[in-house]
Amino acid sequence: MLDHIDDGAVHALVNGLHGDPFALLGPHPVENGLVIRTLQPGAASVEIISRATNQPIAQMSPAGTAGLFVGSLAQSTPYYLRIHWGDTVQDTEDPYGYPLLLSDFDIYLLAEGRHHDLATCLGAQVMSIEDVAGVRFALWAPNAKRVSVVGDFNNWDGRRHPMRFRQNAGVWELFIPRIGAGAIYKYEIIGPGGLLPLKADPLARQIQVPPATASIVADPALPPPQSLPLRNTQPRGFDKPLAIYEVHAASWMRHFDGKSYSWSELADRLIPYAVDLGFTHIELLPIMGHPFGGSWGYQPLSQFAPMPELGTPQDFARFVDRAHQAGLGIILDWVPAHFPTDAHGLDHFDGTPLYEHADPREGFHQDWNTAIFNLGRNEVREFLIASALFWLEHFGVDGLRVDAVASMLYRDYSRKAGEWVPNKFGGRENLESISFLQELSVVIEERCPGALLIAEESTAWPGVTRSAVEGGLGFTHKWNMGWMHDTLHYMQEDPVNRRYHHDQLTFGMVYAFSERFVLPISHDEVVHGKYSLFGRMPGDEWQKFANLRAYLGFMWGHPGKKLLFMGCEFGQPKEWNHDAELSWNLLQYETHRGVQGTLRELNRVYQSEPALYQRDFEPGGFAWAVDNDREQSVLAFFRYGHEGTAPVLIISNFTPVPRNHFRIGVSGGAWREIFNSDNAGLGGSDIGNGGQVASVSQPSHGHEHSIEITLPPLATIILRQDS
Repeated sequence: MLDHIDDGAVHALVNGLHGDPFALLGPHPVENGLVIRTLQPGAASVEIISRATNQPIAQMSPAGTAGLFVGSLAQSTPYYLRIHWGDTVQDTEDPYGYPLLLSDFDIYLLAEGRHHDLATCLGAQVMSIEDVAGVRFALWAPNAKRVSVVGDFNNWDGRRHPMRFRQNAGVWELFIPRIGAGAIYKYEIIGPGGLLPLKADPLARQIQVPPATASIVADPALPPPQSLPLRNTQPRGFDKPLAIYEVHAASWMRHFDGKSYSWSELADRLIPYAVDLGFTHIELLPIMGHPFGGSWGYQPLSQFAPMPELGTPQDFARFVDRAHQAGLGIILDWVPAHFPTDAHGLDHFDGTPLYEHADPREGFHQDWNTAIFNLGRNEVREFLIASALFWLEHFGVDGLRVDAVASMLYRDYSRKAGEWVPNKFGGRENLESISFLQELSVVIEERCPGALLIAEESTAWPGVTRSAVEGGLGFTHKWNMGWMHDTLHYMQEDPVNRRYHHDQLTFGMVYAFSERFVLPISHDEVVHGKYSLFGRMPGDEWQKFANLRAYLGFMWGHPGKKLLFMGCEFGQPKEWNHDAELSWNLLQYETHRGVQGTLRELNRVYQSEPALYQRDFEPGGFAWAVDNDREQSVLAFFRYGHEGTAPVLIISNFTPVPRNHFRIGVSGGAWREIFNSDNAGLGGSDIGNGGQVASVSQPSHGHEHSIEITLPPLATIILRQDS
């Protein structure tokens, strides 16, 4: 039966070098019926079994000594193979008896780089074909000479399941019968330079717990959600409150043995905690699978798989749903800028620079020792956009925070002269990244209207939150890094010196409405010798706590949405350590409970006073009351909501000296004190204004009326005009 097959082809097949295994393996019509070939290295014998009767209908003969077996049938009939492996017997349909798997339309979209549903096209898909359950594998590796699926199901032997190449799209495919969810697998790839280390699936939706590196065939079914995502039930609207609790899930809370809480345990503890403190959203540091925990998730390899340390994809889906049931949104950190160079990952995936640039001046990030995605390649853009959509649609999360946008926008980011390649116009702007971010924002708006898309962007790049149609990048919000740096530097100064740094609190208003800003006190500000937020505060212990409460009050009153990293809400003194839980034991002390209570009260006031959020991004929603009192280190400003909304006045005294009889101009009427960070219940000295102050007809600060108030030491107070 082999007389018409070239000996060289047989040699290539049994040595795993044949480029088209379907040309030799499986059923093939011949003059007298059907010839069937299967490659089963190490098998003792192989039988052909009738699917109709489950009885043997032919014995296959070994062809040589390399595990190639050949059998014949007089006519075509449904069959499966019975393989004898010494003491064990394996029944399986013939993987090489199936026609093309991916549709012509899939291949067309893949070739065009416009297939946004890669999560259901590529990777390992549990399915049935011709009533046979199994898994369809598909992989983009256009420059590979051969790709095989390997796993426990074939003893990790790359000769047994080589894939078929769909040349038009550079994609390899194979259906392996009788395996299913939970199967462990990788890809064995022969590239232009020879055999590569085994590769994990870039589209895997479940992975092994590090340091293991294999992919897992994921169960496609997720638990039915009990509640819709917030983006579907609460329109995004920029005039809505947005208070974000940023969390590193693996270190928020841990067991006595140091093991991280699971998604189920976090749902029981983290979600009620965030709700109790009044946050609207939890933002999770990247939970995409990453091989090195010390990267905090910012060097992910698995753009479609939740980190397995905390549970299965189903567990994560339940966590998201539990948050939605509690009225809490979920935002995920997402990293499209770079990826680690682990041998099992994307680096030189098919033996060539596939996902990354070939030139290290474009494709290697010197600061992080990572590879940079080649966003000029359609298939790479498609891969990342499909990842973004996967988290938003498959798990129903409410938004993405895009990491390291500045590193994407500038070709010379963190590079010296001669270490970067200019764009085609000779400039430093990364035109491919700009185009990618614009496309990303447009696709998300079309497919997931209402989803948040937040940029961590630290430069003055114009139009980050302007729509892509208008030439912007299309983000919904941008982190205000300048405000964060300026205000934290101010707070670190001894109060006696703050008069010399007054402009650091006022300068942010020069550009406050140039973008839709989030005010971020993030994880980056409580590590690497920067001290914790509490640790930055000067003075004795009382002053440290007072400074922190005053700063939080100033921040919550300031235009811009809010973000606070875990631990800051109760004044953790130590820097964040990703290998340990937060210092929850500190909540036994009134001082730390006072900071926590401050945050809880601020979120209550914030969400109950529309003037504090409705016009965050409009100049008309803000007015200075006192901006030049540097000698007393006092600032005061008004916040205004939509027409008919009561205005709010925020006043901060950043010295430990109480200011009695402080006169400030206001519109007429009574002003009620609705927040005071010096309240005794929050740990303060309980200096205030008795709840309400009436205005008098005495001009001040450009107003015909004014109020005379007492400013507590190192404190922020908020007053609302009563109707």
